[in-house]
Order: sequence, then C-alpha cells, then structure tokens
Amino acid sequence: QVQLVESGGGLVQAGGSLRLSCAATGRTFSRSAMGWFRQAPGTEREFVSVISWSDDSTYYTDSVKGRFTISRDKAKNTVYLQMNSLKPEDTAVYYCAASRLGNIPRVRSAYDSWGQGTQVTVSS
Repeated sequence: QVQLVESGGGLVQAGGSLRLSCAATGRTFSRSAMGWFRQAPGTEREFVSVISWSDDSTYYTDSVKGRFTISRDKAKNTVYLQMNSLKPEDTAVYYCAASRLGNIPRVRSAYDSWGQGTQVTVSS
C-alpha cells in the first residue's frame, strides 16, 4: 500500500497560481502512475491529470490543458501539480492517487491509493 499526503491548497483569486504537492511513502515501488483528481460539492470526482512514473508520459483533461502542469521528483517520491490561470470553476478538493497500471490511467477505478485531499478555492 502507498500512503499519499497532499499539500499546497488554498484560496486564490482568479488568474492566480497554486502548486499542489503529493508525497508518497510506503510501497512506492509498486506504483506505475500518479494522478490528480478533483471533486467539487455535489459532483462526481473527476480526473485532472496523470504522469507515468517511468517515462514521464502525461495526460490532462481538456479543461486544464495549457494551464496545469504535472511533474514528479523521483528522488523525493513527490508529484506536483502546477496550476496557473486559475478559474472559479477550478474550485474543488484535489486528490492525489497512485495506480499500479502502466498506461497513465484516467479512470478513478484504476487507482488504489488515495490521499486525503486538499481544498483549492478560486474567487472571482
């Protein structure tokens, strides 16, 4: 099992930036991809971005392309989500997740370890 702890959320004005971090501990060698999901009140948890732990392949949902960047630091077992040009519709709890599947999965069911979430609020 992999333990994940997110940090970096907060309140920011529209157009601003935040960087989320996700530190992984435990059986970190077992994961092949790390992803970010988000969940706004009254909605389903949705995929945001994913990065392959082996080759840096990435994928983004359309609504964040060009604004968000996912990256990883292998030495620190940490994944980051740099969020620029934030919009009020980006407001949500952001979750980090780990998957043992190697095809940069984009569905929630492919992930078996989850962090506790960090709140991101974007004011207009």
